[in-house]
Amino acid sequence: MATTLFIDSENFKNKLKVVFEKEGKERPLWYEYNFGGLLDQVLKNIPIDKKIFYTARLGNHPLSQEKSKQLIEEQRLMKKSLESNGFQFVYGGRVRGNVVSENGKERVIFKEKGVDVRMAVDMVEAAYEGALKVAIIGSSDSDLQPAIKILKRRGVECIYLGFELDPNKGLLYTTNRGILIRNSEVLNYLSPKLSVG
Repeated sequence: MATTLFIDSENFKNKLKVVFEKEGKERPLWYEYNFGGLLDQVLKNIPIDKKIFYTARLGNHPLSQEKSKQLIEEQRLMKKSLESNGFQFVYGGRVRGNVVSENGKERVIFKEKGVDVRMAVDMVEAAYEGALKVAIIGSSDSDLQPAIKILKRRGVECIYLGFELDPNKGLLYTTNRGILIRNSEVLNYLSPKLSVG
């Protein structure tokens, strides 16, 4: 039975963005951010057998070809960086572009769908197969609470990995315990190389 770290990539990155904004730092290019260092630091007392990053598959959007290409390339580089640091990179769902109108101008907003479902299914499946002893859940998505309850009924210890800046109280309550990442820990793993505004 394994101790597995499950990370909802988009949810986790959104929480990191909030920390950067709060601390007056620019958001890094994600493939330059040291996710491995951050997670090794905050989970240093827990031996982890498997680390999985879940993300939605990107595609080209006809109204945003250049931006689509940029995002796809950034995701490819992030995948490469994470895999070189021992993470599995799992596609669970898709990113969909929705056209919205603001001040008479149309623009495309990208939203991911299906990642939390894939993550929940994988957690429950591992629990029923007897392959999961401890689930560390790096997501602040309350939609995961039903899956966490199933895991606990199967005897799996569930640890919520959140952020001290804005923890999800429902997940703190539903899991066996929580580990909250401090702002200072987030900033320690910024790469000095590249960032975006």
